[in-house]
Amino acid sequence: MKAIVDCNNFYCSCERLFLPHLDKRPVVVWSNNDGCIISRSDEAKKLGVEMAGPYFKAKPLIQKHGVATFSSNYNLYGDLSWRVMETLRMMLGKKNVEVYSVDECFLNLDTFSEKDLFQVGLQIRETVEQWTGIKVSVGVAPTKVLCKVANHLAKKNKVTTQCVVVLNDPGKIAMALEKTPVGEIWGVGYQYAEKLRQQWGIYDGFQLQKTSEEFGKSQLGGVVGARLIRELKGIPCNEMEDELVSKKMIATTRMFGSPVTDINDIKEAVATYTSRAAEKLRRQQGAARVISVFVVSKEESHSASFNRGATHSKYTTLPTATSFTHELIKPAVALVDTLYEKGKSYKKAGVMLSGIVPDTSIQGNLFLPETTNCGRKLMAAIDNINFSQRDDILKFAASGMTRDWKMRQELRSPRYTSRWEELFEVH
Repeated sequence: MKAIVDCNNFYCSCERLFLPHLDKRPVVVWSNNDGCIISRSDEAKKLGVEMAGPYFKAKPLIQKHGVATFSSNYNLYGDLSWRVMETLRMMLGKKNVEVYSVDECFLNLDTFSEKDLFQVGLQIRETVEQWTGIKVSVGVAPTKVLCKVANHLAKKNKVTTQCVVVLNDPGKIAMALEKTPVGEIWGVGYQYAEKLRQQWGIYDGFQLQKTSEEFGKSQLGGVVGARLIRELKGIPCNEMEDELVSKKMIATTRMFGSPVTDINDIKEAVATYTSRAAEKLRRQQGAARVISVFVVSKEESHSASFNRGATHSKYTTLPTATSFTHELIKPAVALVDTLYEKGKSYKKAGVMLSGIVPDTSIQGNLFLPETTNCGRKLMAAIDNINFSQRDDILKFAASGMTRDWKMRQELRSPRYTSRWEELFEVH
């Protein structure tokens, strides 16, 4: 049996942890640049505050009901996420925990008796809450897809279920799937859900479970669809994965705090994002052969309710795979020269590293002096100093000093757990 542990309204829970007076009050968290809502407490959901809704639409409702609002505080969320995952690793062992996202992870519960699974789920929920202060829901089932179904039901009826639902026999699975609209099944996107409803009259998970693997293959995206049907029938296809599997692609992207017209500001942003991506690359002992840069210009037409803008991107292949920041910044900044158009306003930029290989397998060049060892020592020193001192205390000049283009975070709470000067004070 498997389980999924999902933090309840995670970003809102992180904000409430240090402000307990908000426990029963509606809370929302804004996205990058305070643009739209990315997390809502249960109270905010009941008021009708929409997920991913823009600020101007939600503002009247927020002001009317005194909803507490926060800018995204990713330093805080990342640290609390690590604490939740580390708690689960301590309880179950590292090999039995697969982190799926910042607020979700899958667990292997094969060592537990089926009759004890509900109590195990309760113990997991209570321990995480006691050790970290973050409330979670636990869904237990034979497959990952059914775990998601169980977890959805646990969250939907928190009081009745005690935030734990176990689907360990065909009868319970059938009842759970009958209560789950097909669009809420993990792996069924909006377009597939519409297709299933309109063309095949399939409205819930139970109806989908009764179809064949061939149906899944032909109607739901090939092999992935066939696996989905098998998982709904209780046959595991998506096994636990090793957490240390290296990413094949690393991206860093942010919105600007306000529209940018100066090419130097865009170059500073791209150099900063390249530095971030290079740090992530070194963390997995990788080196990248391809670097891509994209910019998003503001749409000149204001007729649309959402200003999507136009995306322009280019990439370059490096002569040798590398993870050294200075060797990645140079081609990244050069790409900006080919993308920038004078007179246009830009609202976003990003960097993507691909063609990733282990840094131990880089082919040397006989015609160039050996600088690899010196480069590694330099990068290790920079990473260690930045990790211990925070806030990019060491950075390349190309990243800029003032960074006027940085995204807005006007309502960000203190980084209570990761900055000495912002530690939570008890009086």
